[in-house]
Amino acid sequence: MPEFALVTFMGPAVLTVRVSGELVCDTADELVHVLAASLSANARLREVRLDFRDLVWIESSGPAALLAVRRRTGAAGVALHLGNRPQVLERMLYPTHVLHHLTAVPGRPNAGARAHGGAADPGGAGAAP
Repeated sequence: MPEFALVTFMGPAVLTVRVSGELVCDTADELVHVLAASLSANARLREVRLDFRDLVWIESSGPAALLAVRRRTGAAGVALHLGNRPQVLERMLYPTHVLHHLTAVPGRPNAGARAHGGAADPGGAGAAP
């Protein structure tokens, strides 16, 4: 199993978290914890970008963790972007219809991803963090 790692880059109002390895039952809680701690520690945070370029696998606990992150960012009024989504993540998010919930802009129900590739999501597949 590739080593799971989270590397964070904090800007004045943007937090980027690069997710590497496998997002599975044993690692999903760490992602939620890191994001929750970052949200509590930085009241000026306005955007969280999750960069999945080095994600190699995701199991069913991964979307649950991402939804927990989305609930926390939404409650804090912080935008969430999912960037550089590999096919393994796309295959998990599209059939389950989770992608729309993760990328929808509060108050704009049709603002989530509309088509494969996340056309309405500025942090969609291939986007830089």
